[in-house]
Amino acid sequence: MTDATDVTSTSGTATARTVPVPAASPPVPAPVDPPSSAAAPALPPQVSDQLARIEDKASRIEDKYARSEALLSRVEDRVEAAGQRMNEAARQSDLAALRSEVRAIGERTRRLPGFGMLLLTAIITAVLTVALTLAAQRLNLQTLIPPR
Repeated sequence: MTDATDVTSTSGTATARTVPVPAASPPVPAPVDPPSSAAAPALPPQVSDQLARIEDKASRIEDKYARSEALLSRVEDRVEAAGQRMNEAARQSDLAALRSEVRAIGERTRRLPGFGMLLLTAIITAVLTVALTLAAQRLNLQTLIPPR
């Protein structure tokens, strides 16, 4: 141990006294940290500045990418909604075309005779057939038909 002189002053007078100082021990090496992705303090300032700029640019690119993803998802939703509206409009136009065709068929069939008229025509045809057959037999018109 070496001695060191300690000077204390009280009320204007100085007194000297000897204080023992422990001997210097060998220096202990500092613990070494494994390298990390962050800038190490041992890097030159230019390199750490460049790394900081690169990290800043990377974070801005990530932000832009996230915004682009959000925008694309909104566009996708809008396109999907527009597709659904187009499908609905196509169905509506198909329905309109079908309605017009049914209307045209209805107009054509409206001019056709109804059930009562068809029944009356059938009865008249049957009565006339019977009457003409009886008339042909009475007038002996069977001889006009060639034999087989």
